[in-house]
This record gives sequence, structure tokens and C-alpha cells, in this order.
Amino acid sequence: MNMTIDLHFQIQGKLIRVDHGYSLFSAISRCLPEFHAAQDVRLALIRGRYIGGGLLQLSQRSRLTLRLLSEKTALYINLAGKILDLGGHQVRVGVPHSQGLLPATALYAHLVTTRNGLEQERFEQEIRRQLAAQGCRGRITLGKRRTFAMHSRQVVGYSLLVSELSAEESLVLQEQGLGGRQKMGCGFFQPWKG
Repeated sequence: MNMTIDLHFQIQGKLIRVDHGYSLFSAISRCLPEFHAAQDVRLALIRGRYIGGGLLQLSQRSRLTLRLLSEKTALYINLAGKILDLGGHQVRVGVPHSQGLLPATALYAHLVTTRNGLEQERFEQEIRRQLAAQGCRGRITLGKRRTFAMHSRQVVGYSLLVSELSAEESLVLQEQGLGGRQKMGCGFFQPWKG
């Protein structure tokens, strides 16, 4: 049975930039050119402890996470053992393990971007439109306005909590995400533990 899974890789390294979505996308694309063109793979931002100066300190709990169809696992497992250069900070990709998606009544994404992200009202309208297109009726709560660097420009987005989801809606939202730049860590929803 082909299902959507999260493929979690252990990460070894010391520091990375908080704003690492584009450099992570680029580094993986250099190792696996198929990733650059893939439409059915999503990427989570790597988590760590913020130490100031725009840097995250990695820990043993830091992971590189790809969300993909289980049939694609054989391709992406080849990232194990690779060294990724994330804007001058190197990380070694370790052994992966897979995990099926679990439904949750509330999902959180650290950063969601849309074409209309500059204006909050238009951003919310676009998010509601995309949720409706997925058949999700969840309640949205916008968090902090954020930016990330892509090429030489700053892209605007927001952290986003979607709550009051049914089990089916939750799985659809995790599988499809919201907004653009989903291979750069945007629109990647995980169960809210708040």
C-alpha cells in the first residue's frame, strides 16, 4: 500500500542558520537532482536551539524530515551519509527512519507563504481558499509574520495553526500542505503540541 510518510534523518553538525530553507533545498537538489523537479515531496525545516545571531544550535534531536509517498523512499534514502552545505554550515545526514502520518485536531506550520503574503488579509483569504479546495473546514489562527531569504529577496509568510480538524481533514492537510515553497520548509504541517 502506497501511503504518505515522514522520512526522518538524523543530522550531525553544530550550527545552521535559522533561515535555512532555501539552502537546504539547494543542497538536497545537488545530491538528488530528482528532488528539484519533484512535485510530491515536502520538506520540514530543521529544528534546533536558537542561540542568537540568526543561528540554530543542532542537537541529537535535530532531524531532516521529508514527507513523501512510501514508494519514493528508496530514492531519498540515498541522502544517508551525504554532507550538505547549508550556506557555509555543513551537516552530515545520518540513518533515516520512517513514520506514518498521525491525525491530530490541530496542526501547526512554522512558515506558510502565498503569492499574497505581503498583506495579511489577502494571505488569510488565500489560505481559506486553499483549505476549502482540500475539503478542510479547520479554524485558522495566524501567528508571527516571518520572512525568509530566497535568492536575493525576502519572502513574507506567517506561522499558522489550523485547529478543529477531523481525522480525515488532518491527514489531507498534512499530505498536501498549504501555500508555496513546500520543498523549502514552507507549508509543512505537524501535530500541534502547544
